Amino acid sequence: MSSKRITIKTLLLALLTLLVLPMSAQVDNEDLLDDKDSTQDDTAAVVLTVHHNDSLSWPKNVQEGIDELLRDEMFNTSQVGLLIWDLDADSAIYRYNDRQLLRPASTMKVITAITALDRLGGSYQFKTDLCYTGRVDSSKLIGDVYCVGGFDPRFNSDDMRAFVEALHRMGVDTIHGNVYADISMKDTDLLGEGWCWDDDNPVLSPLVYQRKNIFMDKFMLALSRAGIYVTGTAGIRRKPSDASCIVSRFHTIDQILMRMLKESDNLYAESMYYHLAASTGNRPATAKSARMLERQLITKLGLNASRYRLADGSGLSLYNYVTPELEVRMLRYAYNNENIYNHLLPALPIAGVDGTLRSRMRSEFTRGNVHAKTGTVTGIASLCGYLTAANGHHICFSIINQGLLHGRNGRSFQDKVCQLLCQP
Repeated sequence: MSSKRITIKTLLLALLTLLVLPMSAQVDNEDLLDDKDSTQDDTAAVVLTVHHNDSLSWPKNVQEGIDELLRDEMFNTSQVGLLIWDLDADSAIYRYNDRQLLRPASTMKVITAITALDRLGGSYQFKTDLCYTGRVDSSKLIGDVYCVGGFDPRFNSDDMRAFVEALHRMGVDTIHGNVYADISMKDTDLLGEGWCWDDDNPVLSPLVYQRKNIFMDKFMLALSRAGIYVTGTAGIRRKPSDASCIVSRFHTIDQILMRMLKESDNLYAESMYYHLAASTGNRPATAKSARMLERQLITKLGLNASRYRLADGSGLSLYNYVTPELEVRMLRYAYNNENIYNHLLPALPIAGVDGTLRSRMRSEFTRGNVHAKTGTVTGIASLCGYLTAANGHHICFSIINQGLLHGRNGRSFQDKVCQLLCQP
């Protein structure tokens, strides 16, 4: 009897442990498809078939086709919310659970991008400065050097070379002082709110180099290789107000958007998020400031910002909860503002052509037509963007599948919906 009680107790403890353990890491990498568990075979995947009723006029045929897709058994165990909006007729073609709160995964990047373009403008630049204090006497800089971080994820070896060459042009071969990293642009948080600690999370540093927090090590090495001797050490300190800037390196908002959206780059999205936050004038910039601006835009669009949970810029967070209605309202706003749309549309992945849609929707009518942002984390598949329908009307849409055991089932559903819209 005693051993039986111990066995039952052990089983209960094991069950409790399984219930409280967090979900598996949220890997938001669109090229890394799920179903890694070799114990699950492909027979669990759902094959969705599109039946186009040629006897019905558009959009009745589309509506009937989506109705049929939604009757599939995959929705016995998973949820979906979707909204399809005709931009020319300014009306909904199809809505289903469009006000249900769902986790957006990387389609959160679209909300970040539209808010940033609206706030910062299409001519905005990401900047990193090299400054100094003191004076140059002969070939010696008697003072300190400051690398002022602007959270530019594209800062590269050419930019680093330009920093060193700027000192050379001043005739400096010795820095009689210290070299400091000014990382005061943002707060010291290393992880976004609701990120899983065991993910491959982006580096949230204003001075990031080669996607790592190694900027100062690489700069000190570059100085040494260039024959510039530093008598002091490397450290962290905010640039004094009387410091002189030697050189600034820039990258455009379009350069950031391209990789952020085409390849679903989380580092680039978080960089954009903190630049949005910094535009408030708050220093250091915080995710809270970025969220405040997103809520202001949501309110401007006529929605209740308190109905949504906004946590980060990339969609990695487990705490993000939005609706297809919100994503479509954002897309509609962008479409009607060419200063936003002209920067957003070229950066979205194109079906069958590039980015995270390069291997999806390669049929005659969807390839090159669907411009949309994908989203993939454990249990979630999402898609939102633009396409031109069979009748020539411009469409924006949002589809969020949640509770998926196999993410490819959600992607298949999304592709079929787009096919229904595009196919004459």
